[in-house]
Amino acid sequence: MVQGRGRRARRAGLVGVLWATAELTVTVGVVVLLLVVHQVWWTNRQAAAAAQEQVRSLEQSWGRPERAPGGEPPASGPSPSVSASASAGGSAAPAAPAASSVPAPRPSERAAGAQAGAYAVLRIPRLGLVVPVAQGIDKRAVLDKGYVGQYPGTAGPGAQGNFALAGHRNTHGEPFRYVNRLRAGDELIVDVRGRRYTYVVGRILSETTERDTGVIAPVPRSVVKPEHGYSEPGSYITLTTCTPEYSSKYRLVVWGTLRP
Repeated sequence: MVQGRGRRARRAGLVGVLWATAELTVTVGVVVLLLVVHQVWWTNRQAAAAAQEQVRSLEQSWGRPERAPGGEPPASGPSPSVSASASAGGSAAPAAPAASSVPAPRPSERAAGAQAGAYAVLRIPRLGLVVPVAQGIDKRAVLDKGYVGQYPGTAGPGAQGNFALAGHRNTHGEPFRYVNRLRAGDELIVDVRGRRYTYVVGRILSETTERDTGVIAPVPRSVVKPEHGYSEPGSYITLTTCTPEYSSKYRLVVWGTLRP
């Protein structure tokens, strides 16, 4: 009789341990799920909403933009660096060639950009995208806000050289989520304080490594896949983001040229 009660006690103890383990597993699963929802959905909505508010603020301070074939682009940062950060954890790559010097912005443009954290607005009609552009590609200060970031050392909008941009493809506003849908001939419009620069998509590099610094050079050409890119000086725009989605393994690149 005593032996039977001992077996039942051990069995009950085992059941209790299994039950506690199951409860712990469920709890951990729920916590992980909530973290994923927060990262993928909530922060995405927050960043997108804040980015759109920044666009409205810029446009209100500018008035209606007018198309301009040239002008005074924003100054580029003195220290070039390359990243095509775009998915949830895009990584940085080594330094890229600096663009040739470009005219500095007017004092009013510089002050507005510093105060607002963004100095331009990128519009991609095919994607229905309207997103602010800020200097630099720091994740916390720029990309995670849902902004598109200009690579330091690259040319300003409308200038000779390469106006190179990076943006998240997933999470944090994911402005470049659908850039893979762009096709040759699509417009990439950049508004900067009363000036409008229209670029036309010319070439697309569907996949390259994160260390392919040639894609943001003044005359953009892949150093990994040299058959992709350009060979003549001009006024270019480059969009970079991670690929495939929810991964930072490779980079997707879209190039355009300034419309005369």
